[in-house]
Order: sequence, then C-alpha cells, then structure tokens
Amino acid sequence: MLTNDTIAAWDRDNFFHPSTHLAAHARGDTPSRVIKTGSGVHIQDRDGRKLLDAFAGLYCVNVGYGRPEIATATADQARELAYYHAYVGHGTEASITLAKMVMDRAPAGMSKVYFGLSGSDANETNIKLVWYYNNILGRPEKKKIISRWRGYHGSGLMTGSLTGLELFHKKFDLPLSQVIHTDAPYYFRRDDEALSEEQFSARCAERLEALILEQGPDTIAAFIGEPVLGTGGIVPPPAGYWAAIQAVLRKYDILLIVDEVVTGFGRLGSMFGSDHYGLTPDFITIAKGLTSAYAPLSGSIVSDRVWRVLEQGTDENGPIGHGWTYSAHPIGAAAGVANLALIDQLGLVDNAGAMGAYLKQSLTEALAGHPHLGEVRGEGLMCAVELAEGPRKLFDPARKIGPAIAAKMAERGVIARAMPQGDIIGYAPPFCITRAEIDTVVAATKDAVTEVLG
Repeated sequence: MLTNDTIAAWDRDNFFHPSTHLAAHARGDTPSRVIKTGSGVHIQDRDGRKLLDAFAGLYCVNVGYGRPEIATATADQARELAYYHAYVGHGTEASITLAKMVMDRAPAGMSKVYFGLSGSDANETNIKLVWYYNNILGRPEKKKIISRWRGYHGSGLMTGSLTGLELFHKKFDLPLSQVIHTDAPYYFRRDDEALSEEQFSARCAERLEALILEQGPDTIAAFIGEPVLGTGGIVPPPAGYWAAIQAVLRKYDILLIVDEVVTGFGRLGSMFGSDHYGLTPDFITIAKGLTSAYAPLSGSIVSDRVWRVLEQGTDENGPIGHGWTYSAHPIGAAAGVANLALIDQLGLVDNAGAMGAYLKQSLTEALAGHPHLGEVRGEGLMCAVELAEGPRKLFDPARKIGPAIAAKMAERGVIARAMPQGDIIGYAPPFCITRAEIDTVVAATKDAVTEVLG
C-alpha cells in the first residue's frame, strides 16, 4: 500500500479544502497531493515525486523552500516567547524590529504598519480605516470602494466583494453594496483593437471618472488595485495606466489602496510595485512576501496623511476599536525579520528582475509562431501565457484548455497555474530560480502546449 493511501482517505473524509471542487474531491475523482518536503524551487510529495514549483506555492515562497535561517528564527522565537498580544501598546522585539524593517523598505510618504495574518484581513483592515478616516473628517457619506474586474483582494465579505472574479461572488451574495467595479486594465482583451496602450489607458481613466460622477464623488472613499493584476490573469498595466488613474483619484479626493500582497518585497524586480510604477499610495497591503509564507503574517502600511487623521480620531474618541488576537504574532514577526534579511543578503530582488526577464523572453521564443498563442506577458517574476482559438478569439471555456496544459506540465514535473476566467498559464516562481530551472519550466510548457493543442 502506498504511503499516501491512508492520508488520502483521511483527507477526503475530514479536510475542507479552499478553492476546491468539494464533491469531486470527497468522491476521490481528483487526486490528493500530500506535500512532504521542499528545497529551493522544488517540492516533493509523500510518494517521493519531485516537482519544480513554478508558482512558489501561491506566489508566496519567495526565498525558496527549506531555508534554515527562517526555520531557526521561528524555533528560537517559539522557545523564548511563543505569543504575546499587541494591544494597548504591547509589542515584542521581533514585531518592533520587523515594523522598522518594513518601513525602511516602504515607499516615501508611508508612516506605520499594522500587522495581521493574511492579505484578506489586511484589506479588511484597510477598508475599516478608510471608513474611520472619512468619519473623523466629517464625511460620513464618502464610503464606497471602487475595485476592478479581475482584481483579487481576498475571500472575506468585503474583500471577496472587492475581488472582481465570478467564482468568488457566485452564490455568496457578493459583492456587497459598498463595492463597485470598473474596467480591468487588460490590453489584450480590449474592445477596440485599434487603440494603442496609451489610448486604452486613457479610456480606462475616462470610464473610471464617468463611474465616479455617476455615483457621486462625495460617496467614493477609495480605489483599490494591484500594481499587476495577479489571479485575474497576471496582467501588467498598459503604458500610462497608473498615471492616468491617479490623476482621476486626486481630482476627486479618493484614497488609493495599493494591494501589494503579491508584488511586495521584490517580485517585480523592485522592492515594491508602488515604486516600480510611480504610485503614491495611501495604504499598501502586504502579506505573502513578508515572510515568504514560512509563517502567516500580513500588514497594512498607512501613509503619513492617513496616520495624522487616525491620531486625531483617537484624541477625539479614545483608543481605536480595531485589532486581531494574532496581530503582530511574534513567531510570524521572527519569520519576517529573517526573511527580509535573507532577501537582502542573497540579492534576490535583483535576481527576480533578471530571471523574470529571462523567463518571459524564453517563453516568447519557445512559443513563437504557435497558432494558438495569444500573448506572453509579464513583469519581473510574474509571467503568463494566454492561449486563444485565433487572433483575439478566446477558446470555449468548456474545453478547459488552460487546466489541461497545467496538468500536462505537472506530468512533466513542473507546477504552473491555470488562471481563472481564461486559458491562461501563470508563472510566479521563487526568486532563487536559476536559468537552468527556467529552461526546465519553458520546455515543459512547450511540450504541454504541443500535446494539448498540436
């Protein structure tokens, strides 16, 4: 009997998996993959099968698997002090040190970082603080949040509403009424093929302004966006996009929440996507890259102008009524300190930029001329291959081309991700990936595309 058999049965009988076809998994129609170990860019399951993880878990194991520096830091912290809360001014050396390290790396104009556990709770924190901010300023009607179709911002009630993907809304009674959506900056799928990137960006900004005017500028509190669309297809912004969007937000005094859960701490080859694209955020959401997922931890970085209003609010109303039991958890903070130090020591931000460029170039060359290649796109170590029936004509979703290609890649020992709402293969490997390992990823992609599509 295989080692996995008993564990697989327990899995089907007891474990409620996120983002999973529950009935198929419980029936055993889909396999259980029980991961046992990891090293560098590779993981290995309980049956000894080794896989190159070209998606870094969920874009999160940025320094790679098996780093003893982070394991030692978390173990040492657990032995010294496994937990204490951060309420009423309490802290630990780890949480205070990490806050300093985060702010040393944050874009100009940012003031403080509030620590949570996940990107979802960090964005919930951001929305509460946006509402608090406007109440303190005497603007109780300024509460709506504009997000974008195909954006991903979490799976909670507000964050699931902010997420602009059908799967996260369907049958959950989402989105909530405080959230409205505007166009995704998805140049490949533009309505008018004749538009240049700059013209398309201008149109996105025009449509955003029209939406604001339709809703009433005095009702719009904030706009939230990822520097590069992540789960919605790994879509970098077209030329001029962020400059055009920020001009509209400034015109109507609308706060900007930059969701850097994926891009923060180096994935684009820059420490933050905000600096990469010239953004001036009021809030920055961080999570995955903060600890490289060695422990759960997230953060909401607030700007100087927001912080001044939060201080005013507590002078007027007493202590701020927001907190999580595990805010600034010392074990997560210790992992974050070790992780950020390791990123610096190993030069991983620069490597992410260099290897990301090589990955995009190699995929482009390997798939050039394929009749079903729609586009290869990416920025830093975020890359995607979109397949299409023909020029700007998408496949019938029922054919599930993307999942079929991802499955064939897994048979070849490489994990990539079939992205939702399209036939899109996504790549976001650990920052420590080498050119030889990228060659393995590209060869598996080309062979899988050929097997599925000819």
